[in-house]
Amino acid sequence: MSATVRLTVGQALVRFLAHQWTERDGEHRRLFGGAFGIFGHGNVAGIGQGLLQAHHEAIDAGHDGAEPGPDELPYFMARNEQGMVHAAVGYARAANRLQTFACTASIGPGSTNMLTGAALATIDRIPVLLLPSDVFANRGPDPVLQQLEYPLGPDVTVNDAFRPVSRYFDRVWRPEMLLASAPQAMRVLTDPAETGAVTLCLPQDVQAEAYDWPVEFFRDRTWHVPRPVPEPAALQRAAELIRSARRPLLIAGGGVIYSEASSALREFAEATGIPVADTQAGKGALAWDHPSAVGGVGATGNDAANALAAQADVIIGVGTRYTDFTTASHTGFAEGARFVNLNVAAFDAAKHAAEMVVADARAGLEALRAELTGWSTPQAYRAEITERVADWQRITTEIYRGGHGPLPAQTEIFGVLEDLMGPDTVLVNAAGSMPGDLQALWRASGPGQYHLEYGFSCMGYEIPAALGVKLARPEAEVVAIVGDGTYQMLPQELATIASEGIKVIVVLLDNGGYASIGALSESVGSQRFGTRFRQRGPQRAHDGQAPAVDLAANAASFGVPVEQTTTAEEFRAAFTRARAAETASVIHITTDLQGPNPPSSAWWDVPVSEVSTLESTQAARSAYERARAAQRRYL
Repeated sequence: MSATVRLTVGQALVRFLAHQWTERDGEHRRLFGGAFGIFGHGNVAGIGQGLLQAHHEAIDAGHDGAEPGPDELPYFMARNEQGMVHAAVGYARAANRLQTFACTASIGPGSTNMLTGAALATIDRIPVLLLPSDVFANRGPDPVLQQLEYPLGPDVTVNDAFRPVSRYFDRVWRPEMLLASAPQAMRVLTDPAETGAVTLCLPQDVQAEAYDWPVEFFRDRTWHVPRPVPEPAALQRAAELIRSARRPLLIAGGGVIYSEASSALREFAEATGIPVADTQAGKGALAWDHPSAVGGVGATGNDAANALAAQADVIIGVGTRYTDFTTASHTGFAEGARFVNLNVAAFDAAKHAAEMVVADARAGLEALRAELTGWSTPQAYRAEITERVADWQRITTEIYRGGHGPLPAQTEIFGVLEDLMGPDTVLVNAAGSMPGDLQALWRASGPGQYHLEYGFSCMGYEIPAALGVKLARPEAEVVAIVGDGTYQMLPQELATIASEGIKVIVVLLDNGGYASIGALSESVGSQRFGTRFRQRGPQRAHDGQAPAVDLAANAASFGVPVEQTTTAEEFRAAFTRARAAETASVIHITTDLQGPNPPSSAWWDVPVSEVSTLESTQAARSAYERARAAQRRYL
């Protein structure tokens, strides 16, 4: 009879997670860097007690805290459940999806607060483990506080809302179910094609229930992250199509960075002369100053990349899922363009009727380069690429200079940041107008320097994600750029940053409204309605005085030093001081709500009211119908 150890489900799960490892290219890492948690009824006596006990047992065994014990999962106290999932995503992205965090929350609102983070993780294909607490399995105190009573099925709880936004979901009604479900959860977390949010719902009585666990369950397990190689016939078909091209364009997505395929991409570009554009997730895969780099493509891309995309006869997508921003809502590529898609996920490789190459990005690029030996793009095409990129770089420099006053544009602040941030710095940003400006303008020097969450475009991501990035890359300088709108949604992890003594720099741009949606509202004829932070005026509209909200004082209240600046020069000096400091800091600056922003060279489909009494909406509808006429299916 095999040896067993008697532990609660909470204790057993903590021990199991502490013994999970990943391996790729011979490098072993602990799968879990730790656990974020907020405790309440449901997990305080389960997972919470398990984390505490593992820590004490590690200390008793002589581990001084510098490194966790073999059965220990380091614990970090978060302030907001959505925020801790964002922090876990930031950590996992910075670790190229080879490591992640677990997130535990109490029953009811504590757990459902994680839903937005789960959606973000699954849409962005980032591994996070969510451990929401649940009802009593024994139904003794039924209905328990914060329990959803669903008359048609007593086994349905609010946690069932995690099902559609999780890549794997289970509810552990009995302790022994964990023996089957926990390894399946690890399989999904470490699968490069199928990863995302993994949810194990834990009824609160089951978390505290004891069971005799096989000791073998807690052995070190290594999950080998594969590099699938291309199928030879698929590779030949892709190469044949590329050889037929006169104006090919490669689009590098996040998969290039997660695969650590930047060197392979550079060698491929140098061997073939194919220009390389990038998505938000793929920026930095090829350094901005490489002769083949043409920058961001799509609705928020730049003139050079979009001009090349509009005339490309073959599009080579590597590690991209072709969001509507990348395709400019299906208007960015020429009619008749053909596609070669290299992706570890067949679902993405099949898009746009492409020649599919289902493979790891690095392995696929290396194989495709070998298959294309002796072939390269025409010299005239390369000369055109050089000229277009040079023209855009001149525009970028002009935009960065700013100086339009009296308030600086956020693009002017970006120019200062680009001057001062070295290759060891990670820029973190998410929703609003900033990602559009940054994708068009930012000159990323390498993979991992540009950390933008734009798959879910989730306001509030930046500050908690910066925390996660810094935990994954403690040697890096981490800078989160936050607008006043996104700051007001999720600033709480500043308190976590302060309490943990973690050095990040938060740049808080305060423009008194929602710049991105304001511009979008104006473009669809809605006159920036509801997009400025104003008190109600005489006619009940929000067009009165600005409310007396002091975001700098609010940030300081979390225990992080704040410096207020008014000009780009003052900001430059403050950022220099922040870099030299040993602790976290916030730099506040007021910017112009209406830009100016980079010139637009592509379209994004946002429907306009088909009928309206407003002249602004009528004009916008006419423009919309003209733009929509360029949409096409790639068949």
